[in-house]
Amino acid sequence: MAERPDPAEEFTAHRALLFSIAYEILGSVADAEDVLQDSYLRWRSVDHASVENARAYLARIVTRQALGVLRSAARRREQYVGPWLPEPLGTDAAGDMPDGIDHVLTGEAVTTAMLLVLEVLTPTQRAVFVLREVFGFDYAEIAAAVGKSEGAVRQLNRRARHSVRTRRHAAVASPAEAQPVAERFLTAAETGDIQGLMELLAPDVVFLADGGGVVSAVRRRVAGREKVARLFLGLLAKGAEMGELDLRFRTYNGMPSLAVLLDGRLDQLTSFEIRDGAVTAIYSVRNPDKLTAVTV
Repeated sequence: MAERPDPAEEFTAHRALLFSIAYEILGSVADAEDVLQDSYLRWRSVDHASVENARAYLARIVTRQALGVLRSAARRREQYVGPWLPEPLGTDAAGDMPDGIDHVLTGEAVTTAMLLVLEVLTPTQRAVFVLREVFGFDYAEIAAAVGKSEGAVRQLNRRARHSVRTRRHAAVASPAEAQPVAERFLTAAETGDIQGLMELLAPDVVFLADGGGVVSAVRRRVAGREKVARLFLGLLAKGAEMGELDLRFRTYNGMPSLAVLLDGRLDQLTSFEIRDGAVTAIYSVRNPDKLTAVTV
């Protein structure tokens, strides 16, 4: 009988996947890291000789821990000041991420649009959908993770898939496809070309800003091509009045994102959701608590 790997080595081998599961359930880098720390302590106390599938068992631990955090976070988000946005997660192909953060998330699943759609699901629906549709776990493994029967899990996933489908639109453009559009948008903004901006915005474009009540930010969703164009120009001009602006493109949540530095300090991360060659949403995260994992 082959000797089992060291528990610490097994955890490390699956860490990127486990972080990804926790982040998809929570939408928070900091909370996902906390879940992994707690999960590792629980994993250390397990009778490892009885574990047949370390990947599934670790996913079960992480899912249960993340569900507990999510239920608590859902209550806090009811009192959140202004729009709530997920904590940005670096998805640059170059892997330009802070030490200790590694993940396997790519494509539509990691976009801010999808994470906001997942917010409408119940915690258990979200966990089931993430484990099945994003990471491909089988129903028996998911049932063990959420403490439900396989039949109940199948039903939860059907309902979650239906809810997600009714809220999803055309697929978000890949970073390579989206980057040129975002760059043209920024050029138009920097030159004050409002007509050029409007030509790049979808008619139903939305702007969401997350200051969390910690810093000033637009507290209501802004919708419509002209309103968003004028708002973006106004915010850029205001920033330039406050100090020296340094704008750097990065890739976060699978979208071209603008790290905005004011006098050398990261002020916000603004991401551009692009579909069919047009900007369909702009997400601006200013809450400093959500910028600690942003590298500039």
